[in-house]
Amino acid sequence: MLGDGNGWVEGPDGTKMWGKFGAAGLFLQAGDLILLQHRSLWTAQGGTWGLPGGARDSHETVAEAALREAVEECTLDTSLVEVCDELVTAGPFASGWTYTTVIAVTSTGRPIPVEANEESKELRWVPVAQLRDLPLHPGFDASLDTLLARTGRTA
Repeated sequence: MLGDGNGWVEGPDGTKMWGKFGAAGLFLQAGDLILLQHRSLWTAQGGTWGLPGGARDSHETVAEAALREAVEECTLDTSLVEVCDELVTAGPFASGWTYTTVIAVTSTGRPIPVEANEESKELRWVPVAQLRDLPLHPGFDASLDTLLARTGRTA
């Protein structure tokens, strides 16, 4: 079953959405900083900045999927992460597909070490006030105000 969520499903107007069972991403906060991923050009919406994340497998919760993807894409030490909340930030669409953002904090309150894999051009801890200074992934951009409100922040 490992990796059984990899694949495309149909989204609105025939667009392709990654993740047979939906997708999840990690909105990781360290004080006033958010961990962002500069997506490699070969990925969907490559060249934009967004959250580490990806396809859910059939047996995973959204938190498990978001944390697994963050480990794969950022070599994140999950023992230093505390999950706080989950929020569907896209969908559900007719196919049943959703994107769920998992809201978390570092247990230290400070940035924790991360290292990019081939899916990332760069990983960066970005101040909340500077998030919109970057070319954001359209889905992340569309959900940013809702996420910030949910966490009691403004950009």
